[in-house]
Amino acid sequence: MSLQTALYTLHLKSAMGDIAIEGSEIGITAIQFLDEPPIEESSAFVPDFLKAAAQQLREYFDKKRTDFDLPLDLQGTDFQKKVWQELLTIPYGKTVSYLDVSLALGDRKAIRAVGTANGRNPIAIVVPCHRVIGSDGSLTGYAGGLARKKWLLDLEQPFVQGSLF
Repeated sequence: MSLQTALYTLHLKSAMGDIAIEGSEIGITAIQFLDEPPIEESSAFVPDFLKAAAQQLREYFDKKRTDFDLPLDLQGTDFQKKVWQELLTIPYGKTVSYLDVSLALGDRKAIRAVGTANGRNPIAIVVPCHRVIGSDGSLTGYAGGLARKKWLLDLEQPFVQGSLF
């Protein structure tokens, strides 16, 4: 597990509220929802990849982006990193179950460990842990709160025109 801490922080006001984007010399280490406005300012120096992350998140919220092209510095155990890498393969607008992720990793019995790793994902939205749901289709656990999970899943659904008659 890497012990490197964030060197840079950029705050973003979004449709979901305030977000902190953190990074190391390598890439993004965290994207977190803030329940209150940030106390600290963004870093004096903000690397281009953090600026790109803010721009790509704005585009995502405006429904102009369905995937991200950003350097990531995933910090966790080897198993957590495997889970997070698997989450990166879930397409925009799709959901999978915790069991699906366990099976993709080759261990049906790892479902609880997958759930725990999913819940510890530090890079919200870009590593799309919000796209993992219960096997019965229920919204279960989300570090950012179930209301945010639902909001993100709704954002990713195509617009459905209601009946005009």
